[in-house]
Amino acid sequence: MVATTEFILSEVKNGVLVITINRPDKLNALNKQTIEELHDTLVEAENMNDINAVILTGAGQKAFVAGADIAEFANFSVEQGKQLSSIGHFKIFNFIENYSKPIIAAVNGFALGGGLELAMACHIRVVSDNAKMGLPEVSLGVIPGYGGTQRLAHLVGKGKAFEMIVTADMINAVDALKWGLANYVTTQDELLAKCFEITSKIATKSPTAIRTAIKVINAGYNNNLNGYEVEIEEFGKSFGTGDFKEGVAAFLEKRKPSFRGN
Repeated sequence: MVATTEFILSEVKNGVLVITINRPDKLNALNKQTIEELHDTLVEAENMNDINAVILTGAGQKAFVAGADIAEFANFSVEQGKQLSSIGHFKIFNFIENYSKPIIAAVNGFALGGGLELAMACHIRVVSDNAKMGLPEVSLGVIPGYGGTQRLAHLVGKGKAFEMIVTADMINAVDALKWGLANYVTTQDELLAKCFEITSKIATKSPTAIRTAIKVINAGYNNNLNGYEVEIEEFGKSFGTGDFKEGVAAFLEKRKPSFRGN
């Protein structure tokens, strides 16, 4: 069982770990402790075979995550600022992007600054119809520091990313869907149900192949790698897995596969 901590609520439902960032009085802003607790929760869950996907959301009706906790770094030096960004990339944002199980962001309400960066690091985003999403950092004299300048451009295109970042404007759920920042838009009441609809499909597929697919898709956005070459290599490796043998056997025998994730 994944532990619940001061700022992170954890619950496993139907093979899905539902993580709720629980600081509603602060609009679920990311402080150092929340980042540590979220990291520890994900590390604990990664090797649990009974968990096949993760849903990440925020407590309350107002915000997914409304940003970083500004008071915590208001007096930081240049070196402290670099360290803040570096640790965040390592412990949460890059960690989530490269996580071996699919992570779905259930975005209810505001996803601003570090909150939008957190949602963008997830593999899929389902957004409530009252959502407001943006990177307002330039209003504070700083830039996005948790991957926002890179991931936003990958998702919405360079021109729209420039516009959103330099104007600090928020976009609504309809525009988020239009620009590829959201996979789906639902009402708040239907938000988690839509996420579970997606995870129910994931649960019937090969965990080994899904883990590999995440790795290969991300390789295509890594300037140090050739995504096509990584795909060739990983495609070949899949022939040596138990899941491949089971999947092919089930297809030929006209039955549903029973994958073990090996």
